[in-house]
Amino acid sequence: MSVLTLILAGGAGSRLSILGEKRAKPAVPFGGKYRIIDFPLSNAVNSDLYRIAVLTQYRPHSLMQHIGIGEPWDLNRRWPNGVQMWQPYRGRKDQDWYRGTADALYQNRNFIAEAGC
Repeated sequence: MSVLTLILAGGAGSRLSILGEKRAKPAVPFGGKYRIIDFPLSNAVNSDLYRIAVLTQYRPHSLMQHIGIGEPWDLNRRWPNGVQMWQPYRGRKDQDWYRGTADALYQNRNFIAEAGC
């Protein structure tokens, strides 16, 4: 099956108050050793979806560090070089960031096409 799974993980987490102040919402710890991003990643892998791209935006560093190449989900031996992290093109204006779901897909249309889906 040739399915590309896109996980939108760019949220600022403003409703999480102090928890989302210094990291993206998907990178917020949950239950001690887990992060919120672990749930959609595990769901994808348990559904036999191994071609995964995570679209990040707001303070992605701790999220990218946590995911790495996807080794905890056995993604490091899958579609090229594990899970991929896609970020918006950051130009001279804040308008270059994703303005919503449709814009995130639009900005990554070339990557989606190259994935062969």
